Amino acid sequence: MEAGAFDERAFYAAIARSGARALLIGRRAMAALGAPMGTYDYDFWLHPDDIDLFNEAVEPFDLVPNRTAAEARAVGRYVLENDERVDVLVARQVSTVDGVPVRLDDLLGRAHRFEVAEGAVLAVPRVSDLIATKQFAARAKDLEDIRLLLALRQEIGE
Repeated sequence: MEAGAFDERAFYAAIARSGARALLIGRRAMAALGAPMGTYDYDFWLHPDDIDLFNEAVEPFDLVPNRTAAEARAVGRYVLENDERVDVLVARQVSTVDGVPVRLDDLLGRAHRFEVAEGAVLAVPRVSDLIATKQFAARAKDLEDIRLLLALRQEIGE
């Protein structure tokens, strides 16, 4: 793909059609839920068994992984890059900074589903679950995002 030609809808549809257990998280997920957010990268939480499915799905977008699947499983994350950046968390479960376990399968079971193309549905966490993902690192920007998410949760009544 040429620079500037990235088709976000096609990107999401490719992931949705791949069969990978993938959850859009981060600020793109916040924007999908209605928060006025801007960001340059994409963040996904991916089941460890689905790395190859996910990577194959995004291969047409010339996204190159910085680690092998085995390395990503061992480290718990990897990055896909070209003109776009996709941060991928790889784990069945992650704990918040307070030690609260958050399971990917639970979040996927409760997720909002958005049709991004005919027959292609992208999973986005519920607001409360997205707040939990922001508590994995609880950096200053995550705490600000949590404040915005709490206001959004009140606004949409979730």
